[in-house]
Amino acid sequence: MEKLKAIFSPRTIAVIGASREPGSVGQSLLANLLGNRFKGIVFPVNPKADGILGIKSYPRVSDIPDQVDLAVVVVPSRVVPAVLEECGQRGVKGAIVITAGFKEIGGEGILLERRVQEIIKHHDITLVGPNCLGVINTDPGSSMNATFGTQMPKEGNIAFISQSGALCVAVLDYAKEANIGFSKFISMGNKAGVNENELLHYLKSDSKTDVILMYLEDLVNGREFMSIAREITSSRVRPKPIIALKAGRTLVGARAASSHTGSLAGSDKVYDAIFEQCGVLRVDTLEELFDYVKAFSSQPLPQGRNVAIITNSGGPGILATDSCIRHNLNVAPLSPETKAKLRKILPSTASLQNPVDLIAEAQAEQYEAALRAVLRDKKIHSSIVILTPTAFTKVDKISSAIVKVARASDKPVVCCLLGVYDVSKGIEILEENGLPNYRFPESAAKVLAEMRNFTQWLKRPQTGIKTYRVQKAKARQIIASVRQEGRRLLLEHEAYEVLKAYNFPVVKSFLARSEQRAVEAAENIGFPVAMKVASPDVIHKFDYGGVKLDLRDKNEVRLAYREICDNVLRLKPEARIAGLIVEEMVSAGKEVILGMNRDSQFGPILMFGLGGIYVEALEDVTFRLAPIREYSALAMIKKTKTHKILEGFRGGPAYDVEAIADCLKRLSQLVVDFEEIQELDINPLLVFEKGKGCRIVDARIIID
Repeated sequence: MEKLKAIFSPRTIAVIGASREPGSVGQSLLANLLGNRFKGIVFPVNPKADGILGIKSYPRVSDIPDQVDLAVVVVPSRVVPAVLEECGQRGVKGAIVITAGFKEIGGEGILLERRVQEIIKHHDITLVGPNCLGVINTDPGSSMNATFGTQMPKEGNIAFISQSGALCVAVLDYAKEANIGFSKFISMGNKAGVNENELLHYLKSDSKTDVILMYLEDLVNGREFMSIAREITSSRVRPKPIIALKAGRTLVGARAASSHTGSLAGSDKVYDAIFEQCGVLRVDTLEELFDYVKAFSSQPLPQGRNVAIITNSGGPGILATDSCIRHNLNVAPLSPETKAKLRKILPSTASLQNPVDLIAEAQAEQYEAALRAVLRDKKIHSSIVILTPTAFTKVDKISSAIVKVARASDKPVVCCLLGVYDVSKGIEILEENGLPNYRFPESAAKVLAEMRNFTQWLKRPQTGIKTYRVQKAKARQIIASVRQEGRRLLLEHEAYEVLKAYNFPVVKSFLARSEQRAVEAAENIGFPVAMKVASPDVIHKFDYGGVKLDLRDKNEVRLAYREICDNVLRLKPEARIAGLIVEEMVSAGKEVILGMNRDSQFGPILMFGLGGIYVEALEDVTFRLAPIREYSALAMIKKTKTHKILEGFRGGPAYDVEAIADCLKRLSQLVVDFEEIQELDINPLLVFEKGKGCRIVDARIIID
């Protein structure tokens, strides 16, 4: 984006609030710009100083004789609006406001931040902050460290975006110790101006960036984030992995929900859905964040699931094997040709299986030959190399040998040199040469699994959003009628009619307002039948004795009619009974649930999972934001444990997954068409054997 050039590639920078006071933010920031050899010109601005750190200082930004591209502001918060107004009048196009004391403190701070936003909008100033650490661009053509941190990272291919300035300081320190380099480093602060979406737009085409790291506490616009993130991770020319640490996993939606979907769709699950739909890899910890980036920034992606493990100790090899299998990787048998090569180069006591155990005496020659052999095996897609130090192990030479072979291969290699002090020189050699090392074998296996997941994301079918021919006007009429009556809950027969308008496979049913009409309906539908109460005051029908199943003749229907009415009025005397729904009993199928909850920020969230009465107890569910693409419908189903049963488990029948996917796509269209629908459950949807479809036997729709 053109407007972000003033932030990342300014030719001139004014440090407004530069200070002669040692240890102050104003002096630290100016010193970082000068000490890291910024390629442009720096102008300190301080009305009480003629010069700072040996450079001429100016009383005001308007006194600077040259054009100023970027203003870095470190004055007290109450002065910031006036400073930005002066910058706008002076023609400054970019600003980084380091100063805190805005919306994060509430009250007057909120008003100050609104004033800042008004000024930057009026003068078309691109703003980062306020309340941030600053911005770093390691490109040698700029070499800009516009932060008050203590570290200037080395040049690399990783961009880091963070909402936390304090976290940025810790990350810079860790990156130096781990020999990790960055292309761009951005502390967003309060996001009064530039937000994560604009930064992603910029980084999408940044030639210096191959991997994007993000620390997020919220998203300004989730839908826009999904769009640009998907473009970045799905690019056919240059896909860039996005790895995100989203804080706040324990937060739960505060609004009470009347549907299963509403109660399960907590705020954190929305972010899971967003990230999955746009190919963003979510991590739980900072440790995972850096584990992933070390491999993604330096290694080619694996083209399959097969991993070869090379070790000089059996125990760590077994741990790595277990972790690979747990993360859906395959510790594949080596080809006969590879085993023959290994037999020639390894001692007779070595294991030629996978994991390849070189035994404790193995030195650089054995590691080099074994790694070369397994990487040349066409069945192998990646490798984990493990080393346990012994008294006679020459760790540095082994590391150099691993680097030599890995560099010549187009398959990813990750290492695990167990220990700290004894292997420190070997780790240094690996990391200096861009080969990731992990403290424990389980971490190495998990990283390879995530790399494999990203490969699958890139290879997924590129599908669109299917649109069905439906009776939208009919559905609108039903919803409008319910709203006119002042109700939020559609009675079940009304919900059925809405679903029928979108051609869902709904069971035959009839609303009966008397015993005789119930008997007639049952005879028309055909025995056996089920009966349910229809009441705007009874949401969970089973809790009030409002359901009778498998009624096989007229007498059972009459008796059930009386019992349901008596049960409901006894347990909930104020309940208004509109009648009883008589519907066909459907032969047994697998129970699944389809649902939707409308999030106040992100819109309609679809849910799929195991259905029936235990849905909230087991929580075998997955979410996506609507509208969903055709591939996403199947991906939702495959994400659950229920999918194993649906595909046919241990000799059991396979069920009609395609029919479920069709219902998910129809549901997506329905809830996008009608913003009035706030919550919706189809539970259960009975799914039959493959090719025999599915039927809806219960539905709940709640409108605003």
